[in-house]
Amino acid sequence: MSSMKELALLMRELEHQLKTCTRCGMCQAVCPLFDLTGIEADVARGKLALLEGLAEQMFKDPKGVYERLSRCLLCGSCAANCPSGVNVLEIFIKARAILTQFIGLSPAKKTILRIMLAHPYTFDMLLEFLPRIQKIFTKPASKNLGTSCARFVSPLIQDRHFKLLAPVPFHRMVPALNSYPGKSGLKVAFFVGCLIDKIFPQVAEAVIDVLNYHEVGIFIPKRQGCCGAPAVSSGDTVTFGRLVCHNLELLDIIEFDYLVTACATCTFMIKKIWPAMTKNQSAGIRSRVEALAEKTLDINQFLVSKIGLKNENCHINEKKIITYHDPCHLSKSLGVSTEPRALIKANSKYLLREMPESDWCCGLGGSFNLQYYDLSAKIGKRKRDNIKSTGCSVVATGCPACMIQIADMLSKSGDPIVIKHPVMIYAESLKNNTSN
Repeated sequence: MSSMKELALLMRELEHQLKTCTRCGMCQAVCPLFDLTGIEADVARGKLALLEGLAEQMFKDPKGVYERLSRCLLCGSCAANCPSGVNVLEIFIKARAILTQFIGLSPAKKTILRIMLAHPYTFDMLLEFLPRIQKIFTKPASKNLGTSCARFVSPLIQDRHFKLLAPVPFHRMVPALNSYPGKSGLKVAFFVGCLIDKIFPQVAEAVIDVLNYHEVGIFIPKRQGCCGAPAVSSGDTVTFGRLVCHNLELLDIIEFDYLVTACATCTFMIKKIWPAMTKNQSAGIRSRVEALAEKTLDINQFLVSKIGLKNENCHINEKKIITYHDPCHLSKSLGVSTEPRALIKANSKYLLREMPESDWCCGLGGSFNLQYYDLSAKIGKRKRDNIKSTGCSVVATGCPACMIQIADMLSKSGDPIVIKHPVMIYAESLKNNTSN
């Protein structure tokens, strides 16, 4: 059997899902990338046609198809608006895995994913060392946003304004935690996530403060690993599987009622992608993944639906205008949009003013931003303009990746706007209540 025939057989595992697409073109109206380029192969319908062609051996260029699949934000806009209910994200992720199995990982990706990300201890040690030297290569860009830019010419970061790694990651502040529930009667496991741990530890601190205020027991296992998003989006099922098993072992130690995260992508991965990508694993792994997915909640959703918010009762004459950006994985993939706004409204110091197109993708898309920064920045500029139009001094969002992208766009435009997570806004209100 020829290698192309082997690939065709693998692709036919997706045949039923591929045939579900009626080529209606509804995805064109909601795809941020197609809106920018107008290229058919950049929209879901075009990509599905390429995958179907591979399954039928109509195309002989799997690398070219993989490159087209990589030109995707994985934002889920197409899936959320598909009248036929095509699970586009699952198809694309599985197709990337099949194509990666066929063509292999690049040396750079293999080093990053298999040697670093797949081994949480090694990954943590490396990223704990980098803050000691990162200022040699960077200089401040925006004091207001806490962004930096390249000090020297660099092909990767020269056009970017970015957030530096935190001097102390959250896992050094709180290596592990196991507290008992109080009046709430609930205990949660807190999945921190890489970006919050290493770039935005203040978000994790706010989560702990809020959970302690509401007397929720907290379990944080030592040496958590990545949720696997970078690996699975690159088609690396080996690293993805290793990380899933690593995190399952840590979370199986203690009984808890819910798993909460403050990262939209982590929540989406554990709740949706872990079950989808472990269907061929052992029954034991599948059942553990499905049970964990069932009790996984975004922190905003958990606080609103399981705890109940404490609304600040004080009169403020001049309120800060705040707006909210809906992360794609939170609003489109998980249907969580009112809850973050409820946390914001609980703080009487802020007036929520909705931006136009609040659920339009910010343009980051994980590795998409690294491979296609020009396209990513153009999509991000649209988000920046919508934020700016509200006259806000603060923009909130429930995704640390979105925080990075928005910070880049605002910083390069010189906008005096601060970025915060909704749980930080809510934590502020609880401190105000305590002090009063």
